[in-house]
Amino acid sequence: GAMSVDSITDLSDNASKLLEALQLSHAHELGPRRSLGKKKTLSLNPITWQVPRIVDRCCTHIETHELTVAFIFLISSISKLREEFDRGLDVFLDEHQSVHDVAALLKEFLRDMPDSLIPRELYNAFLSTASMEGPAQLSALQLLLFLLPPCHSDTLHRLLRFLSEVARHAECSWDPDGREIPGNKMTVSNLATVFGPNILQKEKPGEKDACALNFEESAAIILVLQILIEHHQTLFTVSPEMQSDILRRLFQTDPDVIDYLLRRK
Repeated sequence: GAMSVDSITDLSDNASKLLEALQLSHAHELGPRRSLGKKKTLSLNPITWQVPRIVDRCCTHIETHELTVAFIFLISSISKLREEFDRGLDVFLDEHQSVHDVAALLKEFLRDMPDSLIPRELYNAFLSTASMEGPAQLSALQLLLFLLPPCHSDTLHRLLRFLSEVARHAECSWDPDGREIPGNKMTVSNLATVFGPNILQKEKPGEKDACALNFEESAAIILVLQILIEHHQTLFTVSPEMQSDILRRLFQTDPDVIDYLLRRK
């Protein structure tokens, strides 16, 4: 029951802000339908996901070529990739590119973002979910994810989907011919340990006490990211019941908006 809206030029400014806040559209159902050369006002998520090119390319490269490399994210690597991206070059990643260079680039990008992937004003709220359990924990995390700006939400979803795929190849397996396929050893726990501090940041990188986390905070960060990786599909799915509830409420408070949404459904 997802809906998409790619133009709200016929709505008032207040309605536009309301629609943008709701973020009811789902990028998987949006195609490249916009014609080139025509300017339209975008609402909700744009036609393409708001995922930084560097993140998507790094994830895609590792998913395509290197999922079985052991300890992908635990081997330090320094490469020229970051310098090339920093200079605005259109870097092409192929099978000849070192997986450790690509992995290091992804970690560095997430670590050094001026505004962390999970905004710092939500840091304590996300960490508080570590003390919860079961459905209550998942419900609280989902509501917090709904508060993320579209770019943060889309990028986090892409990253969690990627990390889940990496974890799926952590253990050894066998192909149809009985040959062993080595595991990458990157379990959900290992991935959460590596990426947790880069995604949930208390302070900006370089600030005083930026890395001064106590044991409880570090453990909570790892636990929260584990839950996000393991349950990302559920957490990023808006149920039909919730969408119906939103539509019923809008019918009472903003009938013009509900009429527009239903005509666009």
